[in-house]
Amino acid sequence: MKKQFLILFIFLIASYFSFSQQENPEPGYPKIVGFASILHPLVSVDKNGNTFNFKNSYTIGFPVGINIIKTSKIGFSLEIVPYIKSAKGIDQVSNLLIHPGLMFLLKRDYKLIMRMAFETEGRYGLTPTLNKTLIKTKNINYLVAASAPLRFGNEKPPSIGLSFQFGICF
Repeated sequence: MKKQFLILFIFLIASYFSFSQQENPEPGYPKIVGFASILHPLVSVDKNGNTFNFKNSYTIGFPVGINIIKTSKIGFSLEIVPYIKSAKGIDQVSNLLIHPGLMFLLKRDYKLIMRMAFETEGRYGLTPTLNKTLIKTKNINYLVAASAPLRFGNEKPPSIGLSFQFGICF
């Protein structure tokens, strides 16, 4: 699995540099935007079975970040996500996720974001995310996103999950 992760990382970096080598920059680019949102993990699946949020505990994330949009087609995104977990009457910060990646701007206000994931609880991996801008205003855009976090490491089996995210971009 580590070889696949390395190959994907190299592919993402090579893709970024191949897209970023434009002779004539597009007007209005690069753009820098910030965002803040609420992330609800729904389920995580590994060889031991399914773990559902809301069942024995509740975990919520608060992604904040910055997007550097290089052209009308590609950009870089850096997201930091603190997670809070509530179980048996105890609330605590359970994890911090550092989430850099490439953003591919698609038609109809969709974005595909391929992020690397580095968690303080010792896990790492990739998080493909499909993002959709729902409402645009002069100063704030409202968005929704779905992601499928793929995680490895920390003596746990590989896992894949499903999460939903709601937020604003400014």
